[in-house]
Amino acid sequence: MEIEYWWLLALPLFFALGWLAARIDIRQVVQESRALPRSYLSGLNFLLNEQPDKAIDAFVEAVRIDPQTVELHFALGSLFRRRGETERAIRIHQLLVDRDDISEEHRLQALGELGQDFLKAGLLDRAEAAFVRLRGTRANDLALRNLLEIYQQEKDWAKAIEVARALPEHEGVMWRTEMANFYCELAANAMANSRYEDAGRYLDEAFGVNRQSVRASILLGDLHAAQGRDEAALDAWKRIENQDPVYLALVGERLMEAYGRLGKVEQGHQLLRAWLQAHASLDLLDEVFHWELEREGPKAAYEMVREELRRNPTLLGLDKLLEAAALSAPAEQRGDIDLIKQLIHGHTRRVARYRCETCGFKARQFHWRCPACGGWETYPPRRTEEFDLAP
Repeated sequence: MEIEYWWLLALPLFFALGWLAARIDIRQVVQESRALPRSYLSGLNFLLNEQPDKAIDAFVEAVRIDPQTVELHFALGSLFRRRGETERAIRIHQLLVDRDDISEEHRLQALGELGQDFLKAGLLDRAEAAFVRLRGTRANDLALRNLLEIYQQEKDWAKAIEVARALPEHEGVMWRTEMANFYCELAANAMANSRYEDAGRYLDEAFGVNRQSVRASILLGDLHAAQGRDEAALDAWKRIENQDPVYLALVGERLMEAYGRLGKVEQGHQLLRAWLQAHASLDLLDEVFHWELEREGPKAAYEMVREELRRNPTLLGLDKLLEAAALSAPAEQRGDIDLIKQLIHGHTRRVARYRCETCGFKARQFHWRCPACGGWETYPPRRTEEFDLAP
């Protein structure tokens, strides 16, 4: 193999250029490291040695010595907030907001961070003021999302609606369920204060945002019933079957009371039985069972529950079956049945809870908004046992 003579000349040149480049890079690194505050390097050393408290103190000193380290301010403030030291995070970000020598982009970023500090500290009024200042700026979307959370925590539904309507179109569509619930909250408050006209207007707005709002249909039925219009109330509640039949259990008692005022109890009972047949539900079963027990007696209630158990075997259904059996059994057998019922009841208490579909939080009481994750209509009125049995 022949070697070109020009390679013999080029190789030393390449080595020389590489050596020169390395020297330049090393010199630049040394110059930059000397420009950094000594406390900054100490802070990095503490972090590497897993001494976060000493690292924070060192970084604070670095910021004091060299006020141009804006990014270090942000990193330090974020570190304080993650550690739960919101007072120190607030001081850092407030310092940035008040400075005259930073860019407008950094100022807006600092104001957003400050608002999140206030939000985490529970200072909702100060967080609101920070995010209001961001509206109409480049950080407008961030401001709107945080303001929505603040107004929901404060239950200021009118402001929450205004902010939701200001969201970009693609995000506003995603908030239809929430906006309908905001109007429902306003309607419920108006009804509680006998402002029926206002309540009706809010419900119209709720349907305008979301025609499939089950909660709006329930409240509309309540509004009609409060004004003595039971037929109209029944029409509103019956609409739920086409919207989402899983919520029918919430209006079972209301429906029977309205039918009772109209003198049509048997018609109402037949409707509940038909709903139970078409849409199996433990809460509907409980409602039908009590009406069957009251009107037809323990034997009829027993037969009804036994038939339902054959279609949908559940522990809660078995609990109702044993209750009816104990009422109709001979005296010498009631003790044994009551003993079995107590054993079953101990298990049913653990599965007779509602569960959020989003975060899995469980509660004995139904909520339109999850107390844990804040999701709206993530608590379908289905017991935990029904979730576990569902395919």
